[in-house]
Amino acid sequence: MKIIVDAFGGDNAPLEILKGAAMAVTAYGCEVILTGDEQVIRQVAQENAISLNGMEIVHASDVMTMEDHPKSILREHKDCSMAVALRLLAEGKGDAVVSAGSTGALLMGGTFIVKRIKGVSRPALAPIMPSDDAPFMLIDCGANADCRPEMLVQFAHMGSIYMSHMFPREGGPRVGLLNVGTEDTKGGELQLATFPLLKESGLNFIGNVEARDVPAGVADVVVADGFSGNVLLKTMEGTVDMLMKNLKGAFMSSLRNKIGAMLVMPGLRSLKKKLSTSEYGGAVLLGVNAPVIKAHGNSKAEGFCSAIRVASEFAASGAVAQIEEFMGKKKSEDAAQ
Repeated sequence: MKIIVDAFGGDNAPLEILKGAAMAVTAYGCEVILTGDEQVIRQVAQENAISLNGMEIVHASDVMTMEDHPKSILREHKDCSMAVALRLLAEGKGDAVVSAGSTGALLMGGTFIVKRIKGVSRPALAPIMPSDDAPFMLIDCGANADCRPEMLVQFAHMGSIYMSHMFPREGGPRVGLLNVGTEDTKGGELQLATFPLLKESGLNFIGNVEARDVPAGVADVVVADGFSGNVLLKTMEGTVDMLMKNLKGAFMSSLRNKIGAMLVMPGLRSLKKKLSTSEYGGAVLLGVNAPVIKAHGNSKAEGFCSAIRVASEFAASGAVAQIEEFMGKKKSEDAAQ
């Protein structure tokens, strides 16, 4: 498996990316293609004793910053590390792309360089999130703030296909529609119009789910418009950060508490790992012709290593081909009606 990594995307590039790539090569035996300034990559690797064995470097002279307009990846910044990575993927020179760079630019590049699967209205960003039961997918989490009901149904199908491959469950992934109540009649125009479509979709649709129940693991695929999904994502991430910060503060507040912390430390480490989104490598971009993974912008080496693992598993799963097959079949059915 050959994973293309944007070596200059994210807050901690390129050092943490190189560390994570080296970890992934050792742990998973995959090949890595790094895109970015070759001289800087080799210098940083040498200064930090990072082995580049199993890694190829494809030089990219430019870097896409968070301040650059997303559309500039197609023209003004067409030679940036992210654009070069996406072109290599589109040309079949790798199996997946991982980038922690600008989300907007990655969406733009994924849509117009890698290109949409035929029949997909809009690609969607879908992070795998921790819950009390098992990991779940939130789709969409910010790519499409304004959605139509048929778009949410497509999200549900794509998310269900992905989760069937990555986290199989007997009876198929449970699909829930993010809403302000569980009753069938709850929600705004979008939710009210989407509900009956999901009910007739053939998916394992369990109905509406409230935000407070999502962390408990009530659904395997939580379907939302990008605005609502992003609010839920950021709320969950912020709550976990606040919880862990306050736990640390409580345990460090006195000698007695510090002694207590030593006794419960294994449990706390286990809890932190369970709640950490970095375990799942960021968000997959579903609806494009090849696997694209958006790693967290502030990811450290472990996060990039996880993202490369997810990219490798995604590429090997055949989920993209199954989404293509589903969309082709759906188009034929719609044409026959």
